[in-house]
Amino acid sequence: MSTVQTMRAISQDVLGGPEVLKVVERERPSARPNEILVRVRAAGVNPTDWKHRENGGFLGRPPFVLGWDVSGVVEEVGIGVARFRPGDEVFGMLPYPYGHGSHADYVTGPARAFALKPAVIDHVQGGALPLVSLTAWQALVETAGLQEGQRVLVHAAAGGVGHVAVQIAKARGAHVIGTASEGKHELLRTLGADELIDYRSADFAEAAKDVDVVLDTIGGDYSLRSLRVLRPGGIVVSILPVGSAEFYEEAERLGVRAVRMLVDASHSGMRAIAGLVEQGALRATVAGTFPLAEAAEAHRLGGTGRTAGKLVLLGE
Repeated sequence: MSTVQTMRAISQDVLGGPEVLKVVERERPSARPNEILVRVRAAGVNPTDWKHRENGGFLGRPPFVLGWDVSGVVEEVGIGVARFRPGDEVFGMLPYPYGHGSHADYVTGPARAFALKPAVIDHVQGGALPLVSLTAWQALVETAGLQEGQRVLVHAAAGGVGHVAVQIAKARGAHVIGTASEGKHELLRTLGADELIDYRSADFAEAAKDVDVVLDTIGGDYSLRSLRVLRPGGIVVSILPVGSAEFYEEAERLGVRAVRMLVDASHSGMRAIAGLVEQGALRATVAGTFPLAEAAEAHRLGGTGRTAGKLVLLGE
């Protein structure tokens, strides 16, 4: 008789604050066809995690295990997987939003969601990068078609998505403008930002002009106001998928483009991210690391909105 293998996971039975998160024992999953089973060494915590913890979001009612970022070691490959083998160190983003579950000792996911982790980074970096980097890459490169010499405005430039977007835009040869509180300007200069706007003391819609691409990570009136800093034909890409139709209507009136998007799992995107990492052009700023069992504390810190960069849970 085979013994059921178990693992730890961070789950919740109700929606609410960080205190609803708890360590549970679950059966360890097995890789299905075209999937890999990964032993999680590190997993990022993102705003989407605490938002889903509070209101259920796309996932509805709990129980569920959150987490989309993952860096770890391939434990098992499913039928048909030719890209990886047991022992490979990989990183990736589980399919968003319904592929969640990396805040656990093990997780399965489609092989296409992963790439080999560059040897030049550890698992903390590997766990911090995927979701934010894919979001920025898909927004700036795949959606906006960012070109060398263009002017890019990144909102919340010191945040998870923002600080990697600054680096990706610089790697593409863009002129980068970022909004952030003054205390985070020094960090952003080290990441390559060319101009910085303290949103607490200046109106970005007045300070930024002739912009080709805006990455909107905030939503609300930021989306609309961002349209006004664009050159004719410019584009605002918002990573907030839901909002007023006025965003599109105002863009059409002004002769610019408005797009809302959600990040999607992508092997080619992860390969592009790995390439930037290997070139030394991309690195995550890690605001803090926590053992898996202290996930609630990571959520508390992230929910303050005062951290720069990423928070990461550590596996054993």
